[in-house]
Amino acid sequence: MNVLYTLKKNSDFRRLYSRGKNAVTPCLVMYCRRNPYGYNRVGYTVSTKIGNAVTRNRAKRRLREVYRLQLPEMRTGFDIVIVARRRCVEAKYPKLNGDFINACKELGLLEAET
Repeated sequence: MNVLYTLKKNSDFRRLYSRGKNAVTPCLVMYCRRNPYGYNRVGYTVSTKIGNAVTRNRAKRRLREVYRLQLPEMRTGFDIVIVARRRCVEAKYPKLNGDFINACKELGLLEAET
């Protein structure tokens, strides 16, 4: 059973932005960095530039689902922040999923990469 741990502290987000590796795709930007725990912690960011609260929450729900479905194939022990870009809202699910996988490959987060 995979339990989802989330990042909530502003300091955790800032540390990842400043010291983490990043990958940029048309739909999202992903930051990651090793953590001392044996599990992944993930945080989501959606700017108010994306749209109103309904639109931002929908973008977060879609990103959470993409992450949840890829979790079994991912390496553990990382802090991850996923930042939604404007295209995330209109993108079809396969495009969003493909962008997520490409970002994970670029950062070496997939199990097959090791």
